[in-house]
Amino acid sequence: LLENLLRTEDGANITADHIRALGNWDSQAQPSQEIQFTPARVIMQDFTGVPCVVDLATMREAVKELGGDPAKINPLAPAELVIDHSVIADKFGTNDAFAQNVELEYGRNKERYQFLRWGQTAFDEFKVVPPGTGIVHQVNIEHLARTVMVRNGQAYPDTLVGTDSHTTMVNGLGVLGWGVGGIEAEAAMLGQPVSMLIPRVVGFKLTGELTPGTTATDLVLTITEMLRKHGVVGKFVEFYGEGVAATSLANRATIGNMSPEFGSTAAIFPIDDET
Repeated sequence: LLENLLRTEDGANITADHIRALGNWDSQAQPSQEIQFTPARVIMQDFTGVPCVVDLATMREAVKELGGDPAKINPLAPAELVIDHSVIADKFGTNDAFAQNVELEYGRNKERYQFLRWGQTAFDEFKVVPPGTGIVHQVNIEHLARTVMVRNGQAYPDTLVGTDSHTTMVNGLGVLGWGVGGIEAEAAMLGQPVSMLIPRVVGFKLTGELTPGTTATDLVLTITEMLRKHGVVGKFVEFYGEGVAATSLANRATIGNMSPEFGSTAAIFPIDDET
């Protein structure tokens, strides 16, 4: 968060006072100081993302009517939309069920998909992941997450907001991110920071390693039970300790995915050799 403020300070939305407040962070204090967080990118799924693209298209129409250049209306932060919420399993139990379902999906959503394809070619910094690729969180981890963003000659931590509560799954990669509403996501696309209180942080120390026969489900349910008892609603959970190195990336992602279930804003793992 401190790096984010230092990099994006503009004297208006993000000021030296915000930086000093975070620099003087008190781990025991109740959150009271508001800061402005600027995510490196925005990720959306089709149900919540399509209205955002419609708004961008509408803005272009308005600029054109006023005699301006509509091509100037673009996302200021990289935005990625994964089409995954339109899937309906009409066919099943056959070898070609997947192909048939994808074909039916294209037929049902032809106009929406044509519009999104136009959006991908019309807007800068906007990518669409086509149907049938996978669930948004899986695609985010396997294909979209950078861990370190490189843009405009700068290298900085990959961070994001997403239009789904389980966006926190990417925390397992050491990428800070959480779910927001469609309006907040659209504002972030347009370069506006996300307003938040300086969070309280709860450290969760991992030691040892999982014994044979113990699954990720066992691990994550145990962690969820412990954190619910402790109370982490609205807080950041940070995993540390020697056990982190023994925790596979898949298990880290599973733990991150459960962040909404134990109430934290984020459940972040460090960037290490695994990530």
